[in-house]
Amino acid sequence: MALVHRATLSPSKQELVAAWLPTRGWAGGIEITTKVAEYRFDDPADEVGIETILFAADDGATVQVPLTYRADPLDGADDFLVGTTEHSVLGTRWVYDGCSDPVWATALATAILTGGTQVQMYLEEDGQRIDIPPRMTVQGSGEPGTVVPGLATVDSVRDDGMTTVVRAGDLELVVARVVGATLAADETLVGQVGDRGAVLAGLRHTS
Repeated sequence: MALVHRATLSPSKQELVAAWLPTRGWAGGIEITTKVAEYRFDDPADEVGIETILFAADDGATVQVPLTYRADPLDGADDFLVGTTEHSVLGTRWVYDGCSDPVWATALATAILTGGTQVQMYLEEDGQRIDIPPRMTVQGSGEPGTVVPGLATVDSVRDDGMTTVVRAGDLELVVARVVGATLAADETLVGQVGDRGAVLAGLRHTS
C-alpha cells in the first residue's frame, strides 16, 4: 500500500524533472509536457517513497522517470539527485533518480522476479481509507515465491541509448527511459496505460 498525502510540493515533481532532464545524456533535448500516469512500489521499511512517473514529451514520446523520495540524502548518490522539494506534510524531501537507489532496485527486481504489480495508492481522511484508482498497471513476468537476492547497493549505473542499465549484485536491471525502447532481458516488467502496453524494464542474471 502507498499512502498519498493531500499536499503541495514546491517545486513540483514535474518542475524538478523538467530541470533535471537536460543534464541526462539519454534525454537528447527532450522536453516533458504533462504527466501521463504513475506506478508505485512499497519499501518494506516504510522509509523511502518509490514512484515511477510517465511523462508525455514535446516530440510525441513518453518518458519514464523512476524516482525515490527520502527524508535525508542518500550517501554516494549526489550525481543522481534530481533535486529537493518542500512537502507541505512531510517537510524537505530529497528526490533521486531511482536507478541510483538500492531500495528502488530491490523493489523493481522483486516485482519482476515474483510476477508482482504496482501497489494500491490511497488517501486517509477522517480515519477512513480512500483507494485511488490506478492510471496504469504493471506486471512482472516471474513467478510468485521466487527468491529475490538482497541488493544492498547499486554497483553501477550506465546509459545505453534510450535505456539505463543498473548493476546490483548478480543482477542487471534495464530501464526504458523512453517507453518503447528496445531492451534485452531474461525477465520483464510490462506496463499498461489504457489499451496501450509496453515493456518498461527488464532483468538480466549476470552469473
